[in-house]
Amino acid sequence: MKKFVNDPRQFVPEMLKGVALANPDTLRYVPEYNLIMRADAPRADKVSVLQGSGSGHEPAHVMIVGKGMLDAACPGDVFAAPPMDYVLETSKLLASPKGVLHIVNNYTGDRLAFDMGKEMAEAEGIQIQTLMVDDDVAVSDSTFTIGRRGVAGNFFVIKVVGAAAEAGADIDELVRLGNKVNSVTRTMGMALTSCTPPAKGSPLFELGADEMEIGVGIHGEPGRRREKLANADTIIDELLDAVVSDLPYERGDDVALMINGLGGTPIGELYLLYGRAHEQLQARGINVRRNYVGEYCTSLDMAGASLTLVKLDDEIVRGLTAPAEVAIRTF
Repeated sequence: MKKFVNDPRQFVPEMLKGVALANPDTLRYVPEYNLIMRADAPRADKVSVLQGSGSGHEPAHVMIVGKGMLDAACPGDVFAAPPMDYVLETSKLLASPKGVLHIVNNYTGDRLAFDMGKEMAEAEGIQIQTLMVDDDVAVSDSTFTIGRRGVAGNFFVIKVVGAAAEAGADIDELVRLGNKVNSVTRTMGMALTSCTPPAKGSPLFELGADEMEIGVGIHGEPGRRREKLANADTIIDELLDAVVSDLPYERGDDVALMINGLGGTPIGELYLLYGRAHEQLQARGINVRRNYVGEYCTSLDMAGASLTLVKLDDEIVRGLTAPAEVAIRTF
């Protein structure tokens, strides 16, 4: 598999350096901790919001650091949780009088790193609270988790919490809001191909030319089953059925609908999937009030997609529509 790579061990630091150099006025890079942080952080008038997780899911999380979103991200290597000292030192650098909020996707390695980092930072007098994201309905437990995985729904938690933090909300209010968004967010994904980590140089798992993985995780971990490739409508109908029935979402609900690409799916195909999902929700009497199509949480170069629904109310909509300025710009 061909990749733009120098030394695979330096892939993440070189990527982070590029992100910082492309955004010199708004971002600061601290290479010792794989840390991308806002240039104006920490601020005494707001809670600092940070995320970690592994690399390989870009634009999550280092490319959504900015006003109204994250204050910092300290990723580990590709598909690896950040070391505990990254979490500790990032928490210290981001320490604000209003506290520090950790947003953690539910993976065992991430939880351990953030739990230990939090404990050590608190011993130094830093106020920290944690939000856990577990929106994936595909499996109850997985290779990397006890309980459900945190996947693309993480974006909605960050967006609403980031907006509230920017407006000056205290840390208890941010935890309440984040837990509320997580409680009404559900996701399921699928893969058409594997992905290739730079350090491995070959696909992470084998998937036949006529096969697909339903419910795949964002690290390539197994989902519900592997079966013969189906057409796009059949695929999106299965993802939608699984997501809608889980909360469940009901006739009359207002929702945000996200079709997220996993890194190797053309945008035209994502819109094709979106069109089918939107129509099927309309047929169920569920109202799509906000839509998101593109790459939000990827798995390197995996061809595949995930579908996320968020049940909306006025409070969540205010957070989703608040302005944000991050490294990924639109025209």
